[in-house]
Amino acid sequence: IAVNFNLNTTSTRRANAIAFDVREKGRPVREGNPITGKVVRDADGNPLMRPGTLRATKAIGWYIEEYGIAQVSMNITDIAVTPLHVAFDEVCRKADARGVRVTGTEIVGLVPKRALLEAGRYFLRKQRRSAGIAEEEIVRIAVKSMGLDDLKPFDPKEKVIEYLLEAEDQKKRLIDMTCKGFAEETASESPAPGGGSIAAYMGALGAALGTMVANLSSHKAGWDDRWEEFSGWAEKGQALLRELLHLVDEDTAAFNRIMAVFAMPKSTDEEKAARSAALQAATLYATQVPLRTMKTAFEVFAIVRAMAAEGNPNSVSDAGVGALAARSAVLGACLNVKINAAGLKDRAAADALVAEANAVTAAAERAEREVLEIVERKI
Repeated sequence: IAVNFNLNTTSTRRANAIAFDVREKGRPVREGNPITGKVVRDADGNPLMRPGTLRATKAIGWYIEEYGIAQVSMNITDIAVTPLHVAFDEVCRKADARGVRVTGTEIVGLVPKRALLEAGRYFLRKQRRSAGIAEEEIVRIAVKSMGLDDLKPFDPKEKVIEYLLEAEDQKKRLIDMTCKGFAEETASESPAPGGGSIAAYMGALGAALGTMVANLSSHKAGWDDRWEEFSGWAEKGQALLRELLHLVDEDTAAFNRIMAVFAMPKSTDEEKAARSAALQAATLYATQVPLRTMKTAFEVFAIVRAMAAEGNPNSVSDAGVGALAARSAVLGACLNVKINAAGLKDRAAADALVAEANAVTAAAERAEREVLEIVERKI
């Protein structure tokens, strides 16, 4: 990452001093006076260096005429060694020691999404706030915490690598629709999206409700010492929510793969054999996707059960609705597993998939009853 840290000074010398404090190379060792003293050299005549505090970084101080301020200009060569937020905090610390303040941060070029998500979660933990919130909100916390919009607006869609790549993929996604648009698309004469996508979306809503209760619990007055417990549940919920939202579109994509097979040529024996093999592969995938939905939706029960039993009592009904949504997701996806497995020629594989689906269904029904019993007692 190429990054500049903005300082409330016009002094290049002070900016340089901070840069030398933190950069991995550090500064030359001097005799006596650390600024004007003679540079100490080794036997080969090379200057001895006192390393800085941040590994995998290069930095220098300079004055920017355009902004009228000095900056510490840094290249972080390995964000696994020195994450962006660690560099920011350390530059702030070294600047403060020299009577200077970091007023913001400027990303030069693009930044990986990971760097901003790690930073956002770090600053949320410092605030003792739940990190189980939407990705966009975590990025916004990172932007505000490090002052990425100090000198000019910071648009994640233009600066984050992954968001740029997503924008280049213009393929329409179901999850980008409004609730009304998704419902109307489902109600149209097109066979997709269908029950599989709806099942995945119901699972996503179940995960969302469990996550909501966890976040409300982490902020409940008097429960300050439990914020980390509930933040952990909320983060698990967000992970399930993302996966289930992905499966909304993946189920429709799996159906479309089957439809694409029917457009393949079938004039020769070779073409017929290829078409048959492709159909079996597509059908197997269309069976595996709803099974993934079932397994993922089943994991929602652990969250809603914990939230029903331990979460904010004012939201216990929300945990119950989450359990109902998760059960509907599991049972709905199970129907898709069964109808698609019926098209498999490998009956042993088909029977194994259906048996696994039935086992998950039975477990989901038991889990739903357990959660609802807790909810009814609390109500």
